[in-house]
Amino acid sequence: MRAFPGSPEPDESRPPLSRRRLLAIGAAAVAVPATASLTSAGQTAHAGEARAAANEYEQRFLDLYAKITNPANGYFSPEGIPYHSVETLIVEAPDHGHETTSEAYSYLIWLQAMYGKVTGDWSRFNAAWETMEKFMIPTRADQPTNSFYNPSKPATYAPEWDQPSQYPARLDPSVAVGADPLAAELRSAYGTDDVYGMHWLQDVDNTYGLGGSGTPPTYINTFQRGSQESVWETVTQPCRDAFTYGGRNGYLDLFTGDSSYAKQWKFTNAPDADARAVQAAYWAHKWASAQGKAGQVAATVAKAAKMGDYLRYALFDKYFKKVGDCTSPSGCAPGSGKNSSHYLLSWYYAWGGALDTSAGWAWRIGCSHSHGGYQNPLAAYALSSYAALAPRSATGRADWRQSLTRQLEFYRWLQSAEGAIAGGATNSWQGRYAQPPAGTPTFYGMYYDEKPVYHDPPSNQWFGFQAWSMERVAEYYHQTGAADAKAVLDKWVTWALSETRVAADGTYSFPSTLRWSGAPDTWNPANPGRNSGLHVSVVDRTNDVGVAGAYARTLVYYAAKSGHAAAKRTAKALLDGMWTHHQDARGIAVPEQRADFSRFKDAVYVPSGWSGTMPNGDPINASSTFLSIRSFYKKDPDWPKVEAYLAGGAVPTFTYHRFWAQADIALALGAYAELLV
Repeated sequence: MRAFPGSPEPDESRPPLSRRRLLAIGAAAVAVPATASLTSAGQTAHAGEARAAANEYEQRFLDLYAKITNPANGYFSPEGIPYHSVETLIVEAPDHGHETTSEAYSYLIWLQAMYGKVTGDWSRFNAAWETMEKFMIPTRADQPTNSFYNPSKPATYAPEWDQPSQYPARLDPSVAVGADPLAAELRSAYGTDDVYGMHWLQDVDNTYGLGGSGTPPTYINTFQRGSQESVWETVTQPCRDAFTYGGRNGYLDLFTGDSSYAKQWKFTNAPDADARAVQAAYWAHKWASAQGKAGQVAATVAKAAKMGDYLRYALFDKYFKKVGDCTSPSGCAPGSGKNSSHYLLSWYYAWGGALDTSAGWAWRIGCSHSHGGYQNPLAAYALSSYAALAPRSATGRADWRQSLTRQLEFYRWLQSAEGAIAGGATNSWQGRYAQPPAGTPTFYGMYYDEKPVYHDPPSNQWFGFQAWSMERVAEYYHQTGAADAKAVLDKWVTWALSETRVAADGTYSFPSTLRWSGAPDTWNPANPGRNSGLHVSVVDRTNDVGVAGAYARTLVYYAAKSGHAAAKRTAKALLDGMWTHHQDARGIAVPEQRADFSRFKDAVYVPSGWSGTMPNGDPINASSTFLSIRSFYKKDPDWPKVEAYLAGGAVPTFTYHRFWAQADIALALGAYAELLV
């Protein structure tokens, strides 16, 4: 089989049904990710500190940093890899707490960049990138047959379907695909056929056993079966499928239909994480330069530029078809040159190939679906206009310059009458170049999609995507003063502040779940519409600490540039509220009720007649459930809480320490200390 993996969906933090948020996730007490010279939590001295903290908020950053990096608190594996969460019993996009994501690695890099800014010690930033490069970017051995890749025939088409029960999706070589315009220039620039990008998901402790005995960490994947497949309906599978586990064809024939199957490798990139790593490298270079230490981070920043060069695969249609007005698989013309680029950060790019180097083949795909929450104008600006992050390829800077313009237009097109940013757009309706409903608005010929990529729960309803994405716009505005970014932020901040509550005791709440109605006007760059028919309303509110960190940072960068007094006050209120009310020994966290854990009993679709086993012997068949193919959960120390709930008891409550959330809060404290104190 020479194809791609079903429909990769790498949102590393897809929220659970009950708490529509972006959720980021341990317990090794051995190593720290960068250096091992940290003091214990609670002490005020920090390794590498060149001076006392400049103000209260900088000290708070250092104190929270000490908790995160204290080995006893369990955020890191023995290898120094950040877990999704300290706690193991958690199901979000990662289906176990001691998995990790490219998201977590990118936050580690950014956390260590801020540490360098505060202390002048850049060794940890460099070491964080090295950890990511070692464990989350596939090596030559992991992707051994890229030399067989044919850019004129990037992959074989297969449709995406709506329900897991419609899989495996049959390959259809009769559908023409476009040409990949990046492969040759990347090979020329870097002297290799290998892809320099992070895979999105890793089983750090090899809990599933898919890496064999004694071989953690292991690349794994989950989502592959259409927009309705929630994490509760997935079958976790290895990225290196040598038919060791699963059925007679490993796991491949659960997802893709073909006449025969070959042992293969396959990886999926989450573009927002790679862009975040570039974003962190930009700040590291800016801050190190201000200290006269740019040379200490130069080599790492050059690697970030390389990552950004490969990240351009996320700017292209899945099958490199021409962007705009695609309404059938055969009618959508194959692309040539750059006319298959939508210039937006899409949901994924993916690549794979044969394990057998004597009978090699390889494939690559982009993605046709772009979500407002994934865009990163700061990264696009850095890769197009900041010399230290200039890609080495012939057209990399130009592509990112075009992407910067297109992303800012995308925000404007998706901005509701109230100010929130709506879902996104696709060049392939329903993932199979179908005919969209009559009257669907378009953006450069791409169709408005209220909930791009996944529907359980709808991808556009979590306020965290608003905070994450607008934070990047705010950084870009802070650095450039760009009027188009300010216009989007002015309206968004006004809306967000109107929906934020801060009580007299410092407790706070802001939107959690959003409800959408209507649609934007078709985009006209010469005369943009007012989107008077596109509306958002707030369904419920939250005090989630990770989102509060991202939201506070948005307000910090916006207020620092614009002088907006209410934004500054609210940023301070959020940071003070968390610090006063939600600290514990491991960081900052709040209790969460997990009614969605009733879905441990959800059926996992397996075609009739298909049978196989997980590495631990759990059977995979038509009777499988989420729990039955993850029986290891029954040994988790927190399982009795879930077991009692499944038997009719109370909804269980957990207090999670997600790595991304702790890092986001720490970064907000650092930004506030630098810009607003």
